[in-house]
Amino acid sequence: MWLRSKVVGWSMRYTGPHFGQGETPMMNTEVKTKKRPQRHAPILLSLLLSASVFNSWAAEESRLLNNPPQPPDVRLGPLFNAVQQAKFYPDQKTFADAVPKYDPSSILADWQMQKNQRGFDLKRFVAANFTLPGDSDKYVPPAGQNLRDHINGLWPVLTRTTNSVGKYDSLLPLPKPYVVPGGRFREVYYWDSYFTMLGLAESGHWDKVQDMVDNFASLLDRYGHIPNGNRTYYLSRSQPPFFSLMVDLLATHEGDKAYTRYLPQLQKEYDYWMADSDSVAAGSASKRVIKLADGTLLNRYWDARDVPRTESWMDDITTASKAPQRNKAEMYRELRAGAASGWDFSSRWFTDAHNLATIRSTQLAPVDLNSLMFHLEKTLSTAYRLNKQDDRAKAFADRAEKRQAAVNRYLWDSKQGWYADYDWKKRQIHPQLTAATLFPLYMQIASDKQADSTASAVEKQLLKPGGLVTTTVNNGQQWDAPNGWAPLQWVAVEGLEHYKKPQLAQQVGLRFLRNVQLTYDKEHKLVEKYVVEGANLGGGGGGEYPLQDGFGWTNGVTLKLLDKYCPKEKTCNSAHDIPEAQSSAQ
Repeated sequence: MWLRSKVVGWSMRYTGPHFGQGETPMMNTEVKTKKRPQRHAPILLSLLLSASVFNSWAAEESRLLNNPPQPPDVRLGPLFNAVQQAKFYPDQKTFADAVPKYDPSSILADWQMQKNQRGFDLKRFVAANFTLPGDSDKYVPPAGQNLRDHINGLWPVLTRTTNSVGKYDSLLPLPKPYVVPGGRFREVYYWDSYFTMLGLAESGHWDKVQDMVDNFASLLDRYGHIPNGNRTYYLSRSQPPFFSLMVDLLATHEGDKAYTRYLPQLQKEYDYWMADSDSVAAGSASKRVIKLADGTLLNRYWDARDVPRTESWMDDITTASKAPQRNKAEMYRELRAGAASGWDFSSRWFTDAHNLATIRSTQLAPVDLNSLMFHLEKTLSTAYRLNKQDDRAKAFADRAEKRQAAVNRYLWDSKQGWYADYDWKKRQIHPQLTAATLFPLYMQIASDKQADSTASAVEKQLLKPGGLVTTTVNNGQQWDAPNGWAPLQWVAVEGLEHYKKPQLAQQVGLRFLRNVQLTYDKEHKLVEKYVVEGANLGGGGGGEYPLQDGFGWTNGVTLKLLDKYCPKEKTCNSAHDIPEAQSSAQ
């Protein structure tokens, strides 16, 4: 076994941008922690102790805002790169999630000393110094279990509790239990969770919905934003901002108090997305904000780092090698911003629809993101009004009105008759039709005429036998044809219903539900994405990793659709109980 040497005083410098700060000077990765003394207080001092604990939490939140924990590729530096290059594990996320058994700086120093020794075995060194994530036990549903019971049986299987984690773990602790997507996704994910929560609410698990909202509020308090997921390597970016919709969902159960309770966190969410909006020059962008030449503000996806993604290290290095003319740091940031979009990856972000190496995510103002920002502004207006802060309420109502006007001016393609992303550098719409075109209908931004035109395009080009296809491009990327995704089906169903198009909405919903049911009948599982066109409907493919089952957001949307289309006089435990579902693909 490779022995650990006692090396003191080793440190390294990280030359990438600091988390959350955009492009800034170097940061030192060495973190000095002071061991907290144990406190023993008599009962008479309990109130003082409570105050001390409260102040301790506040101090911890302040510390994390200014000095977030470092991801494994920073802590381990060249060792992380060496292990990923060795390709010991089929999934690069495996080593990203590995937990160092000892101080990472000490492990790194040991490796530096031993790596050139004769007979050194890197794989044995990793085994001696890291605990790799274990394979979760395969869930085997009871024989003959119907679809509804299967989903309800999965909620406890997918629930995790990590209110405390190891000192060197990349996992970020959360105060309450949470539901993960499943498979390789062992942590909570931001935008996934909203659609998972829809299912939890449908199952009557409002306690779990509350826990999930509290967890995201905790992340906002600690880090100033909701990261992509609760891993250190996800802290440099967020995902589609669904927190305001989560508060909306909770308010349907407990009333308006949800808005005032989470008002501080809603404001923090907005501050994160709009950072630098006061200082960015017209015709340029900074972090997540774009200011057009006329002063109009829109948002984009962004990542504070410009190195390969920790969880997809070699994939990104390989992609960058295919475009030697491009600046590598720029390429890595574009890939990371694409991951922040939740659509990782899609022709939507490419200059050449069939070439990932042409990705330019930060150059686009996405229609879905800006629709979600409209909802956040409307929600903040509501929350401030309920909190009797009328001036703030009016200010956010005005911002929402400006956002709506901006979406309808810049993200509406009048020539094609649908919503699309805006290329702020080229000052023109990117005319590709994608399922994101329905977000302005989902958030009720569109006029009736715009909704009519968009719905017509969707029906002609995106509606397929197995549901709504993500784009019309088939290029091997997972957020393209022939795949359809549960969250986009729900956005379509809700958006179309908002504009009195129940028949088209039902076609989308029932076709997807039937696809899920037929796949479950054959394979006894729900999966991350589905093939919705062609002769072989069922589990989808493409992307950087094998098809994952579980699966949080599919479970949530499936339950919602099952109850939505079930005849009122009966209980539907599967799509087979819904007569219309049997003929929906015709």
